[in-house]
Amino acid sequence: MKILLTGASSFTGAHYAATLAARGHEVTATFTRGEGDYADGGVRQDRVARVTGCAKPLWNASFGDDRFTDTLASGGFDALCHHAADVTDYKSPAFDAAGAIANNTRNAHAVLASVAADGGVLMLTGSVFAGGRGAGSDGLPHFSPYGLSKGLSNELLAYLAAAAGVPCGEVVIPNPFGPLEEPRFTAYLVKTWMKEEAAGCNTPLYVRDNLHVGLLALAYADAVERLAARRPAFERLEPSGYIESQGAFAQRYAREMSGRLGKPCVLNLADQTAFSEPRIRVNTDPLDEAALGFDEAAAWDEAAADYLRRLG
Repeated sequence: MKILLTGASSFTGAHYAATLAARGHEVTATFTRGEGDYADGGVRQDRVARVTGCAKPLWNASFGDDRFTDTLASGGFDALCHHAADVTDYKSPAFDAAGAIANNTRNAHAVLASVAADGGVLMLTGSVFAGGRGAGSDGLPHFSPYGLSKGLSNELLAYLAAAAGVPCGEVVIPNPFGPLEEPRFTAYLVKTWMKEEAAGCNTPLYVRDNLHVGLLALAYADAVERLAARRPAFERLEPSGYIESQGAFAQRYAREMSGRLGKPCVLNLADQTAFSEPRIRVNTDPLDEAALGFDEAAAWDEAAADYLRRLG
């Protein structure tokens, strides 16, 4: 297929682009900035280099702007994979959800008219932290204004896609981890262990769904292909990985990384007493790793090798 993918410089987006290309698809990846703006020597530069090595880049293009709509209108794309989202200050309680929804859905009517004219499909990226996704405690609320913006953006786009006659799907992301990830929890663990210091887990009682990004990318590519082939009115996939407490996952990470990094990987679990977030939030669709061609041991090897390369 000929695929237009937004959000390719993100952690998961870079893996999506590489996996789709490896499965024989022709991928055009959009970037909101110019090529030189990603040359910062950091992990995002590494992601962009990976994407541009397997996909055609479209620089300075955001969802719904003139450059984006012109490319979509003239490109003959079989699928629009809308992975990008406005994440400016996404952790802030003052996050501008209304502005983010506007940016995520800009010129949606024109965009979907082009997709419909080409007989294409629309695949959206959802988040387990948006309301109503996955399973868990406390009634599945939105985690934050950012989660709200993701959920409502996708609901609006799915509604407009149905009106335009465009088959639409959504892949809901849980907690991805693996090579080229953002400097979050697992990156903190490895960075601390590389200094041969003890790492801590402050929220060991939260139950979350941690999924290797390589397996997530395989599930995503498979979902795009199935959507294009089956063309249901709407299809949602909630791919699941290691469902366990964050303390148990941190212990799993220590076991897997110790031998691969050649470090003791000491871990201390805190006595968690505060629960400002829902205690349980997970996805619901287990994946057939063999059918998807996923090698779990090789994936852990790849994650460790990436850390060793970047952290020394």
